[in-house]
Amino acid sequence: MAQCSHSRQDTLPRRAATRLRELCAAYGVDAAGQTSLARLLVLQATDPTASTTVRDPVDAVDRHVADSLSALELVEVREARSIADLGSGAGWPGLALAAALPASRVSLVETASRHCRYLERAVGEADLDNAEVVHGRAEAWPAGIGRHDVVAVRALAALPVLCEYAAPLLRDGGVLVAWKGAVGVDEARDGRAAAEQVGLAPAGIHPVIPFPGARDHTLHVFRKIAPTPPRFPRRPGIATKRPLTATS
Repeated sequence: MAQCSHSRQDTLPRRAATRLRELCAAYGVDAAGQTSLARLLVLQATDPTASTTVRDPVDAVDRHVADSLSALELVEVREARSIADLGSGAGWPGLALAAALPASRVSLVETASRHCRYLERAVGEADLDNAEVVHGRAEAWPAGIGRHDVVAVRALAALPVLCEYAAPLLRDGGVLVAWKGAVGVDEARDGRAAAEQVGLAPAGIHPVIPFPGARDHTLHVFRKIAPTPPRFPRRPGIATKRPLTATS
């Protein structure tokens, strides 16, 4: 992975650069990964097509980078060799995981063409040779079926929908990691029921504090324990229109 010049890194505000160094030290991200993350923060701050309202690197280093890297607290993520980031948008958490885990292959799965164009720029700007952009829906990605150790999903949908999206893409023993805030009783119940229908099982809810003042940040983990029935994935859009529930 090529490193960027010091002048490019120096365009980060000092507070953001200091915080980024702290995060990389805490999570064991090497110098090349830190360089990539710095480039991503600069690009996001200056490219109006980035799909986020949090552009200031001083804020983004916590709300995007730290939040994404919090998944490295899970051994399944640290050891993953194939990761799919669904609904990638501005690229978090997938870009951060690609920077932190150079031995892993990370697929950034996104339906919107304009977001894919930004993601391509981001991958190139950060020299992330281990990341690829997949333009399409998770339910219509046959090349991804059964290939992934981790499916990562941040701010996309309710747990039942995420389980249905992720299960076909996971290898046996692979995990869905869903970044969530506070989850209500109904969503949690339906998530467990949906998981059972698609071959997953709950594998823990991990509270994380990615940055000072963060509240209700949790990583919901589901492990693939059985083959996903052949009727999944359903046609694109059906998972959100008719989500699996405890009564379905």
